[in-house]
Parts: sequence; C-alpha cells; structure tokens
Amino acid sequence: MPLVGRNRPPADAEENRGAQGGTVSPVTRAAAIKHGYTSGARTLASRSVTGLTRTRITPNALTASGVILCGAASILVLFEGRNEILFYWLAAVVFVTGSLLDILDGALARAGGKTTPFGAFLDSTTDRVSEGFMLTAIAYLLATQHRPIFVAVAVAAVAGSFLVSYTRAKAEAIGLRGDVGIGSRAERVVVITVGLVLAPWGVLPWAIVLLACTAWITVCQRVLHVRKQLMEASSE
Repeated sequence: MPLVGRNRPPADAEENRGAQGGTVSPVTRAAAIKHGYTSGARTLASRSVTGLTRTRITPNALTASGVILCGAASILVLFEGRNEILFYWLAAVVFVTGSLLDILDGALARAGGKTTPFGAFLDSTTDRVSEGFMLTAIAYLLATQHRPIFVAVAVAAVAGSFLVSYTRAKAEAIGLRGDVGIGSRAERVVVITVGLVLAPWGVLPWAIVLLACTAWITVCQRVLHVRKQLMEASSE
C-alpha cells in the first residue's frame, strides 16, 4: 500500500533532530543551496512567461520546440571537424536554448492554468529524449576519435541520467520524496553546456566523466533516501 504524506515523519521532527545534533551536515547545506537556486530559477521562469500566457502558445508547443532544438544541437556537434569553436559553441547555444524552453513549458502551464496530466508526462519523457540526443551524439563523436573508454563513460552517463529520473518517479509512485541528490537535470544541462563550450580544448570527455559520476551518485542518494523514509515510516 503506497505511503501517503501523513505517514511520513513530520518536518518539525526532522528539524528538531538536526537542532539536537548542534551542527548542520554538509548534505543539508548542499540541499539548501540547491533548493535556493532551483526556486530562484522557477520564479524567474514564471516571470518570463507572463506575456506568453496571453498568447496561443501552449506548453506542449514549447516542449516540442525544446526537443527539436536539442536534437539540432546534437547534429551540430557532429560537424565539429569543420570548425571546432564554431560548431561546439553553436551547439552549446542551441542546446541551452532548447533546455530553457523545457523549463519554460512547465512555468507556462502553471501560470496559465494549463497543467494537464498528459503535459506533465510528455515533459518528463521529452527531457530524457533531449539528453539522449546530445549524449548519443557525443558518444558517437568520441567513437570516431577512437576513445573507447570515454565512449563507455558516455553510455554510463546516459544510463545514469535515465535512472535519476526513474528513481524519482518510482519514489513518488509510492508516496515518497525522490527529488534529492546533487545531479538533477539542471546540473546535467550545465555540465554538458560547459563541456561543449570548452570542447575545443579537450574538456568535453572529462565533462562526460563528471556527468556520469554525478548521475550515479544521485541515483545512490535517491535509493538511500527512499530506504531511510521507509525505515522511518516502519518504526513509527
């Protein structure tokens, strides 16, 4: 039977335990920092779409546009042999633009009262498609450069990024929180973008290493967080 909110330990109880310890753990600080910039980004996105709520543009249209742009960015990466700086940087700009549209679609849905279950499902699905396009293109590029170890790391990054979303979805399906961890979509977009910008100087493969590590660490964090919630619920 799924756990519901009333079965979770109350928030003030968790705060009291932290206060009794006398210190704030690094994990708590990191979570607070992440919550701060995530909330700030959502507030900025909500303000940005105020004008769009009065138009015929739908959240699903923004979602589709974001996927198309991320797909185009992944194609641009494949032309890096013609001009590394031009195509890597152009791919980074297009990828960021597509990813921003993916943020704005949710903000538009909330601001315009256009939220639907299908829209939420489509949004989460296309997130994986957008990342999959770019990481597949990067893996192919690394394969053409005869760097098999980094190709394997790119594959691990794809699997990890998918599992990050999967673990959250499964946690929420049983009424638990699963949004913890250091490597959510926003952080992965930043890592990929920085890797593309610095790719002419050989940074891209190492950015993928960082992406894979943070993704798998996040998966472990979410699994452990779900386990902790279940143990706390069963001990009540």
